[in-house]
Amino acid sequence: MEYTSNSDKITRDYFDSLLLEARYIDSELPSTKLELYGKTFDTPIMTAALSHLGNTAENGMIIYAQAAAKANAVHWVGMGEDKELEDICATGAATIKIIKPHADNKEVFRKIDHAVKAGSFAVGMDIDHAFNGSGGYDEVLGLPMKSKSFEELKDFVQASPLPFIVKGVLSAKDAEKCLKAGVKGIQLSHHHGIMPYSVPPLMMLQEILAVTGKEIPIFIDCGIESGIDAYKCLALGAKAVSVGRHLMPLLKNGPEATAKRIKEMNGELAAIMARTGVKDLNNFDPSVIHQRSW
Repeated sequence: MEYTSNSDKITRDYFDSLLLEARYIDSELPSTKLELYGKTFDTPIMTAALSHLGNTAENGMIIYAQAAAKANAVHWVGMGEDKELEDICATGAATIKIIKPHADNKEVFRKIDHAVKAGSFAVGMDIDHAFNGSGGYDEVLGLPMKSKSFEELKDFVQASPLPFIVKGVLSAKDAEKCLKAGVKGIQLSHHHGIMPYSVPPLMMLQEILAVTGKEIPIFIDCGIESGIDAYKCLALGAKAVSVGRHLMPLLKNGPEATAKRIKEMNGELAAIMARTGVKDLNNFDPSVIHQRSW
């Protein structure tokens, strides 16, 4: 692997180091149906929690949600105005609203309440946006952020009637705290390399599963560009994956083009499942993965 501080490149290199063995005998056409929080989706390939897509495409955030709805995929959304979330949920996309770690907890509770009223599918917090790169607390669009304690996290979980998910977990220690706080899902993410030399999210999956077991679903974010990348995550124990930057250039072509790529990726996933003897999302075998040593 080339020596670099670029977390995105490190993540890409890690994905590419994982090789697959074929298992054809007794294989059959697979199902990619995902069961999550009481709903059924056509694919475990979800969108990622993006924000402010107006510079990518006019009405980019709405197009993004429409694409997820057309692909019958789970949709994640990040920072935005209340009205925007309402419009996103109105598209019919099953939307997970991710809230920033605002310094003012009253704003966090308000956003949880609004996400529920807007019709969100689940809600959560983006814990890795608490600090800036200069040793202080972060500020996003003029809004101050602050790290959250275990007790604060428990309060957020208890305030939400929807499943509460923590995004930005990259350690077994944080995963254990999330589990004890009562969260209903964890997304492993380095937020597009927000910290140099971040460990690839998928690399941490086994350590985190050793803590969480099957008690809550684990999702993988960052650097996923194909159904084959998704397969590697699922084979190693992830429940589903999020794709964001790979889809962004397609938004200018409308929701149909973006949904088409999600469906294509799902087809790529299904093809590898068929070729490795995996009949559905509950029957992955991690021993099919081999790490390249040359």
